[in-house]
Amino acid sequence: MHVGVLMFITDYCLPVTQLAKALEDRGFESLWIPEHSHIPISRKSQYPAGGDLPKRYYDCMDPFPVIGAAAAATSTLKVATGICLVSQRDPIQTAKSVATVDHLSQGRFIFGTGVGWNRDEMENHGTNFKTRLSLTKERIEAMKEIWTKSKAEYHGKYVDFDPMMTWPKPVQKPHPPVLIGGGWPHAAMRAIDYGDGWMPNSVRPDYHILDKVPEWEAMKRQAGRDVPLTCCLAEHDLDMWKRYQDAGAARIIVEVPPEGADTVLPMLDKLADGVAKVA
Repeated sequence: MHVGVLMFITDYCLPVTQLAKALEDRGFESLWIPEHSHIPISRKSQYPAGGDLPKRYYDCMDPFPVIGAAAAATSTLKVATGICLVSQRDPIQTAKSVATVDHLSQGRFIFGTGVGWNRDEMENHGTNFKTRLSLTKERIEAMKEIWTKSKAEYHGKYVDFDPMMTWPKPVQKPHPPVLIGGGWPHAAMRAIDYGDGWMPNSVRPDYHILDKVPEWEAMKRQAGRDVPLTCCLAEHDLDMWKRYQDAGAARIIVEVPPEGADTVLPMLDKLADGVAKVA
């Protein structure tokens, strides 16, 4: 089982180049960068974890330049969006960003995606909250056409373009793995439908992801697809990691706070003990 680390990259945390090197040196598999373009002052959507929205959501940098910097500072560490808010992004430009970072990383990019939860933020981008699921699916389908075809076109309800040409194409073939973020059961069904992996949060208000693994395995068998499971925001309790491994998770992702080296590096040292045990 692989172990990745997620951090909201801000202008006051450990620089991402130093973080990436520290992760690679300690044997972590991947670095995951979240995304929020902005946070509207209005609060139509409540923070899913409850309470006030943490400050790091307001402060995080754009993921793609950050991922490029992390890739340039490392040679084996995988770099990933965790998650990219596809419902808020132009698919043609995002396809180019994905292909670009896949080249900069020499094929080490993982495309973690999600539909988003913040209605206020989404509507500022012109996205209808009620149709975000269908919109996201079409945008991902359109990006796959762009990545895999020299002359790509797509004609859907929300995404529509005639034959066009754009490079670079991704290093990974047919394209970087597209992981579908979100909870049980709907995001799991989307992952089976058009994803290369499912990446739910480990702890939800009404269940733990490990409790859903038998149903997830049954869903995969029925669909005839072996879709890897990435458990996001897993506990720092190293004893729990063996349970994820025994449940068949391909990867867990643990979050560390956007703070300086004095806080983050000792935390990584402790977590690295768990990496060695489940590698």
